[in-house]
Amino acid sequence: MRKSFYVVALWLAVVAMVLAACGPKTEEVGGFQIPDIKSGKFNVAMVLIGPHDDGGWSQAHYEGLVYVEENVPNVHVAYIENVPEGADSEQVFRSLARKGFDLIFGTSFGFMDPMETVAEEFPDVMFIHISGYKTNQKNFGNLFGAMENMKYLAGMIAGARAKADGNPKLGYMATFPIPEELRLGNAIALGMKKTCPECTMDVRWINTWHDPIIEKEAAASLFDAGAQVVFTGADTPAVADVAQEKGKWGVTYDWYGSCKVERCLTAPYWNWGPIYAKITEETIAGTYVPGWDYFDADSGALGLYGFMEGQELTPGMKDLDPEVIAMVKDTLDKMLAGEFTRFDVFKGPIYDNKGNLILADGVSLEQLDLDQFKEWNPDVKTGMYWWAEGITAELPSLQ
Repeated sequence: MRKSFYVVALWLAVVAMVLAACGPKTEEVGGFQIPDIKSGKFNVAMVLIGPHDDGGWSQAHYEGLVYVEENVPNVHVAYIENVPEGADSEQVFRSLARKGFDLIFGTSFGFMDPMETVAEEFPDVMFIHISGYKTNQKNFGNLFGAMENMKYLAGMIAGARAKADGNPKLGYMATFPIPEELRLGNAIALGMKKTCPECTMDVRWINTWHDPIIEKEAAASLFDAGAQVVFTGADTPAVADVAQEKGKWGVTYDWYGSCKVERCLTAPYWNWGPIYAKITEETIAGTYVPGWDYFDADSGALGLYGFMEGQELTPGMKDLDPEVIAMVKDTLDKMLAGEFTRFDVFKGPIYDNKGNLILADGVSLEQLDLDQFKEWNPDVKTGMYWWAEGITAELPSLQ
């Protein structure tokens, strides 16, 4: 009887090993599990710099991916999270392409060069990079949006809040010294000056996209140095949590759900779903042409928390000057109607924080100026390597 039991057990073990060998194999590359495709589906993959539920940047992208699955027929989606920029990401992009994914989104600036390399190896796969400036106009494209619009409006609100509180000092917690971060910081300062001409803004560089501890430390440093309102360029709502502790105000970023605590003043945020769905549909149809795809507020993909349909003003905005609230609403309405764009945000006269004229009256920056530094590209006329009037920080060194 015992011998029969062992024979049966051995037989079951052999069957299990055979079934495992015949079943789907999950590939592991550099510690990352590469998801499988689904046969007969159009397969879309997303590579995230942080966790998909970070309460900010990565969560906004993840929810955009879910939107694609729910709204585009016959599509299978998958994602890999916490992928570092650089060599690790290149391995991940290459493995996803080998696996058979048809469309791959990379959601961080430092994924740009790795995606460019892998795209050359897989000409039949579409690669879309978020926030960079490179494209081969074949199967590797750049995608971003005019978040400077919403940061400009948030700057108007923050300036009014600081003025009302009798402390005309703002802070900006920036990530890396790239054009995007200077562009958004400058947009905040330009908005700030609309409602608080006497306001100034300090800057702290944290050199990370996602690190809740470092983000909290930098936010605390800015508040302790005197800032009444602090903005973040990073991925988590840490700035609002610190503002709550300090009795001041934080402006979160990226995801509409990031502005939860009472001391969150507002949040400029992304709504990636419709943009991702459009690109997916056009890629399936063979009509999408990758290039420099830069959407504005009239796309419906940008939001400012407290002002969008179904939202209420936050506690920090309810007692502000009604004329300021009306100005923000009026400007936002024009943005959503396509009547006020990123080129209106950056329209002269604009001076830098050294008193130099950056843009003459009525002159606007061009798209290449928004995306790059002229120190990196001789084709750029003005670029974004300058701090707007009111910013007290020195320019970061360029590597």
